[in-house]
Amino acid sequence: MASISYKNFTVGVEEEYMVIDPVTRELKSHEQKIVHEGQKIIKDKVKAEMHQAVVEVGTDVCQNVDEAFIDVSTLRKTIYNIAGNLGLTVGASGTHPFSHWESQLITDHARYSEIVNELQEAARSNLIFGLHVHVGMETRDLAIHIANSARYFLPHVYALSTNSPFWEGRTTGYKSFRTKVFDKFPRTGIPDYFESISAYESYVNLLVRTNCIDNAKKIWWDLRVHPFFNTVEFRICDIPMTVHETIAITALFQAICAKLYKLRSQNLNFMMYSRALINENKWRASRYGIDGSLIDFGKEKEVNTRVLIYELLDFVDDVIPHLGSRHAINHVHKMLEHGTGADRQLQVYEQTGSLTNVVDYIHENFLADL
Repeated sequence: MASISYKNFTVGVEEEYMVIDPVTRELKSHEQKIVHEGQKIIKDKVKAEMHQAVVEVGTDVCQNVDEAFIDVSTLRKTIYNIAGNLGLTVGASGTHPFSHWESQLITDHARYSEIVNELQEAARSNLIFGLHVHVGMETRDLAIHIANSARYFLPHVYALSTNSPFWEGRTTGYKSFRTKVFDKFPRTGIPDYFESISAYESYVNLLVRTNCIDNAKKIWWDLRVHPFFNTVEFRICDIPMTVHETIAITALFQAICAKLYKLRSQNLNFMMYSRALINENKWRASRYGIDGSLIDFGKEKEVNTRVLIYELLDFVDDVIPHLGSRHAINHVHKMLEHGTGADRQLQVYEQTGSLTNVVDYIHENFLADL
């Protein structure tokens, strides 16, 4: 068999950070000062988000996860330093432990005004922080094929990323409450299966023609073929607390895509499961993180989530040498051992009884081990 090239599986990472008042530890609307200062140094790699207490950053197109690691580390350090110079701090968590969305300002921008006007309180209350990982694709035909199959693994990786156990000062009982907040938006969650890229584009065009959306960026699924780039964009994860966690998750998504591509090259296909079934696993992942069980639909039984994540690591193992991502993937073992961001936030709260201490812990880990 001809050898398979994996060089097209480039990666790009987008992270959303919270801006924190160092005195009150509340979220702080920073009037885009961090963004303006950041643009002088890192240009268009830093952007405003809908809420003023959010800063979004994005890497260049990276050839491998090592490049992504350097890029994300630089972005975090840059934003951290700029925030410090402005008398602010930053952190990475899917939700802020106790800030209330009502007191946070919306960014003055036509697109955000339009979204708030249409979605009302669902938009105003959407004060959450996510991680988006793009994996490059040779063609859009390949992208839709891989997106269809990769849907199955979304809950497994999402469980690893869970990092939002608190909401407005309450313990929610969820490891990731962020997606519960985001569920209020239309066109979110696990996407349907599309038989071809043209079927997907017909769907988008129908929504545009009927004034449901003005462009495909208002499709906010957990996974989508990007409207403008040749990438599969994974959008399900909470922002991880540390860079090492972000890169481990990035490496895992890249490896899943490469493995599905390898199967396709060998005329093999991964089983397709319905959105309704995958949603059962997504719910379990948001509620229990890596401490629960997911359904193995092949065996039609519940299996411990950690066991399924180890099975996923075995599944992608043969493509990892080609991607050069072994060290990044190995960090998944540490995450399974030390717990997700949510587990660690809950631990701090159990030990200290203080959500202020939880915010401090989030902030202290923003540049952990760099």
